Amino acid sequence: MFIGHYGLGLACKRITPSVSLGALFLACQLADLLWPTLVLAGVESFRVRPGITAVTPLDFEYYPFSHSLLALCVWGVLLGLIYRAVTGSSWRAAIVLFALVVSHWVLDVVVHRPDMPLAPGLSLRLGLGLWNSVPGTLAVEFLLYAIGVLAYLKSTVARDRIGSIGLWSLVIFLAIVELANVFGPPPPSVLAVTWSAQAMWLLVAWGYWVDRHRDLIA
Repeated sequence: MFIGHYGLGLACKRITPSVSLGALFLACQLADLLWPTLVLAGVESFRVRPGITAVTPLDFEYYPFSHSLLALCVWGVLLGLIYRAVTGSSWRAAIVLFALVVSHWVLDVVVHRPDMPLAPGLSLRLGLGLWNSVPGTLAVEFLLYAIGVLAYLKSTVARDRIGSIGLWSLVIFLAIVELANVFGPPPPSVLAVTWSAQAMWLLVAWGYWVDRHRDLIA
């Protein structure tokens, strides 16, 4: 799943208005932000296998430290506590960030093949396999995304042109990336995937930038 995660991050602005969209993006995609670095370090692994699902050619062989349920619970607790310590925010904000981190596992179980681990060292893996259907995947992802965008628009208003153009550029860009991932050619190599995935950190920065140019709706 890709934009579905961002949709959930956008929607949580309505629950925790004081938390920047950048922090919400960091939480909802923390698993995928950690994953390429762990792959480059040789800790986790995957292969490019065109046809393994209708949506993605990636075969996630081993990624318990970035994508298992237990690991994401630990990462979620750490992120929530660090955010609270640095910003002095409420426990509500910390809990929402924790929930967003863990939500990544829940949403990925819906779309993945049975390759989502419960914990490092456990062989049991889960996955409902929605990625075997392109229409089904797009329907679920864009529904979650649309709900998130609408929730964010109902929570904030543009303070200036950056707050408007920056947001809509982000919304359109994420949609284009989703479509490119689904309908584009398979990546040429594992290395190409891992280095391009590092660019998701720019989306976190983009979220912070946009949110600074929007005001909360009372």
